[in-house]
Amino acid sequence: MKAELTNHNQSPRKVRLVTDLVKGKSVPEALKALTLLPKRAALPVKKLLESAVANAKVSGEKAEDLKIANITVNSGGMMVRYMPRAMGRATPIRRKKSRVVLTLAKA
Repeated sequence: MKAELTNHNQSPRKVRLVTDLVKGKSVPEALKALTLLPKRAALPVKKLLESAVANAKVSGEKAEDLKIANITVNSGGMMVRYMPRAMGRATPIRRKKSRVVLTLAKA
């Protein structure tokens, strides 16, 4: 059972802070932890986990019997903009994006 979040507008380093907290936990325990976590990345990761659970229910699995087997955060590219600077120059502003892949397994 797998779910994927692509092009999330937050740097991978900040998203990893959230995913490291729930790696290896059971699904109900991880959902409870993500609900109480005051980080911006907690809501998208929670939605991703709920999506993976919904994918598992199609296969006949129960949410209580599943745990997070693997969750990886990779770079999902960059959005580049340019900021005008002195003397006619411009410098790039690089906004990083994240790609999160979550895999569930039986506990």
